[in-house]
Formats: sequence, C-alpha cells, structure tokens
Amino acid sequence: MTTLTVDVMHGDAVSQADDMTQKSPAELRADAEAALKPLGQKRIKLLAQLEEIEQELRPLVAEAVRMEVPYRRINELTAVAPNTARSWSKTKEK
Repeated sequence: MTTLTVDVMHGDAVSQADDMTQKSPAELRADAEAALKPLGQKRIKLLAQLEEIEQELRPLVAEAVRMEVPYRRINELTAVAPNTARSWSKTKEK
C-alpha cells in the first residue's frame, strides 16, 4: 500500500511506501546488517592492507627520524602522526 503526503508549503505530493512500517524488528535488523556488509567488508580489507604497509613503513620512519627528518615532514609524506613516528623510532632503537 502507498500513502500520499502533500507538502503544504510547496504543494508537492510525496509518495511513501507503507511496507517499511510492516517489517518486523528482526527484518529491519537484517536490512541494517545487509546495508553494512559491503562497506564493512571493504573496510576490513583496507585495514589489513594498511597493517601490511605499516610493517614496511615502520623501519623507514625510524630511519628518517634517525636522519633527523622533522616529524612534521614525516607526517606530510606519510600521514603518520608525530607521536606514532616517535614511538616507532624508539621501538627500532631497542
């Protein structure tokens, strides 16, 4: 069933499906999960890739710190926060 709503301010008629109100809470949750899944899976893959990149980047950042590249410049080149670069360089020293 479809209802018709009229926007009095603009004289527009807006059609709305009533079937959204007919779904059970379980169906609404399932719809919400289905909407999350594609982007969630993409995010999981990107986080895994980021972890791989960071493993390669850590020693390079530590070396850059050792060579006195400013933390601000490291951040500009890598988007690694200065505190993270400091932490990674201290890990390398140990």
